[in-house]
Amino acid sequence: PGGRYSFQISQMRPSGAGERALLIEQWRREMAGKGWFSQERKRQPPKYPVRIGVVTSSTGAVIHDIRNVISGRFSAEIILSPAMVQGCSAHEDIAQAIKRVQNMVDVLIVGRGGGSYEDLFPFNHPCVVEAIVSCPVPVIAAIGHEVDITLADLAADVSASTPSHAVEQCVPDRHGELENLHHLKKRMFLQILNRYESAQDDINS
Repeated sequence: PGGRYSFQISQMRPSGAGERALLIEQWRREMAGKGWFSQERKRQPPKYPVRIGVVTSSTGAVIHDIRNVISGRFSAEIILSPAMVQGCSAHEDIAQAIKRVQNMVDVLIVGRGGGSYEDLFPFNHPCVVEAIVSCPVPVIAAIGHEVDITLADLAADVSASTPSHAVEQCVPDRHGELENLHHLKKRMFLQILNRYESAQDDINS
């Protein structure tokens, strides 16, 4: 009962989630060194995309949310490139899904609903981040909730808090565009009227 043990510790490191955190930090430093997170390489999505690619699960809520929001904003074709969004091989599936659709669309949304730290881990993998950086069209990341930041979010051209927010970054609001057109029409009419009155004064003088 009164025995004692002594240990000499030569090395100590976290295990479990801590190991993954260390790995993500290592990847983050390597990617930052390559300039993958640089603001200079960020691109603006086109204002009126004709085709929008979506990389996400074919059965999850993300694709349904995106379709619903787009239908109420502005007409655009959605091309789904389905992928597993969690699991030990999900990172490979996500990267392949990005490459599969990238030459068919004007802008790409990479999305997933909420999830645990482990569920979102594939979106930190270098192969996913490299696929985003190498994509020839702008990429909008909508991964997890607003507080979840993955390396894919840092590399994407635009990081959205939710899939619905990603759509708002992708296509304009139809009603807002109509209001702008009415405003421009009114301004054009007033300018033409002013030019006509000015020309009439010149003729009369």
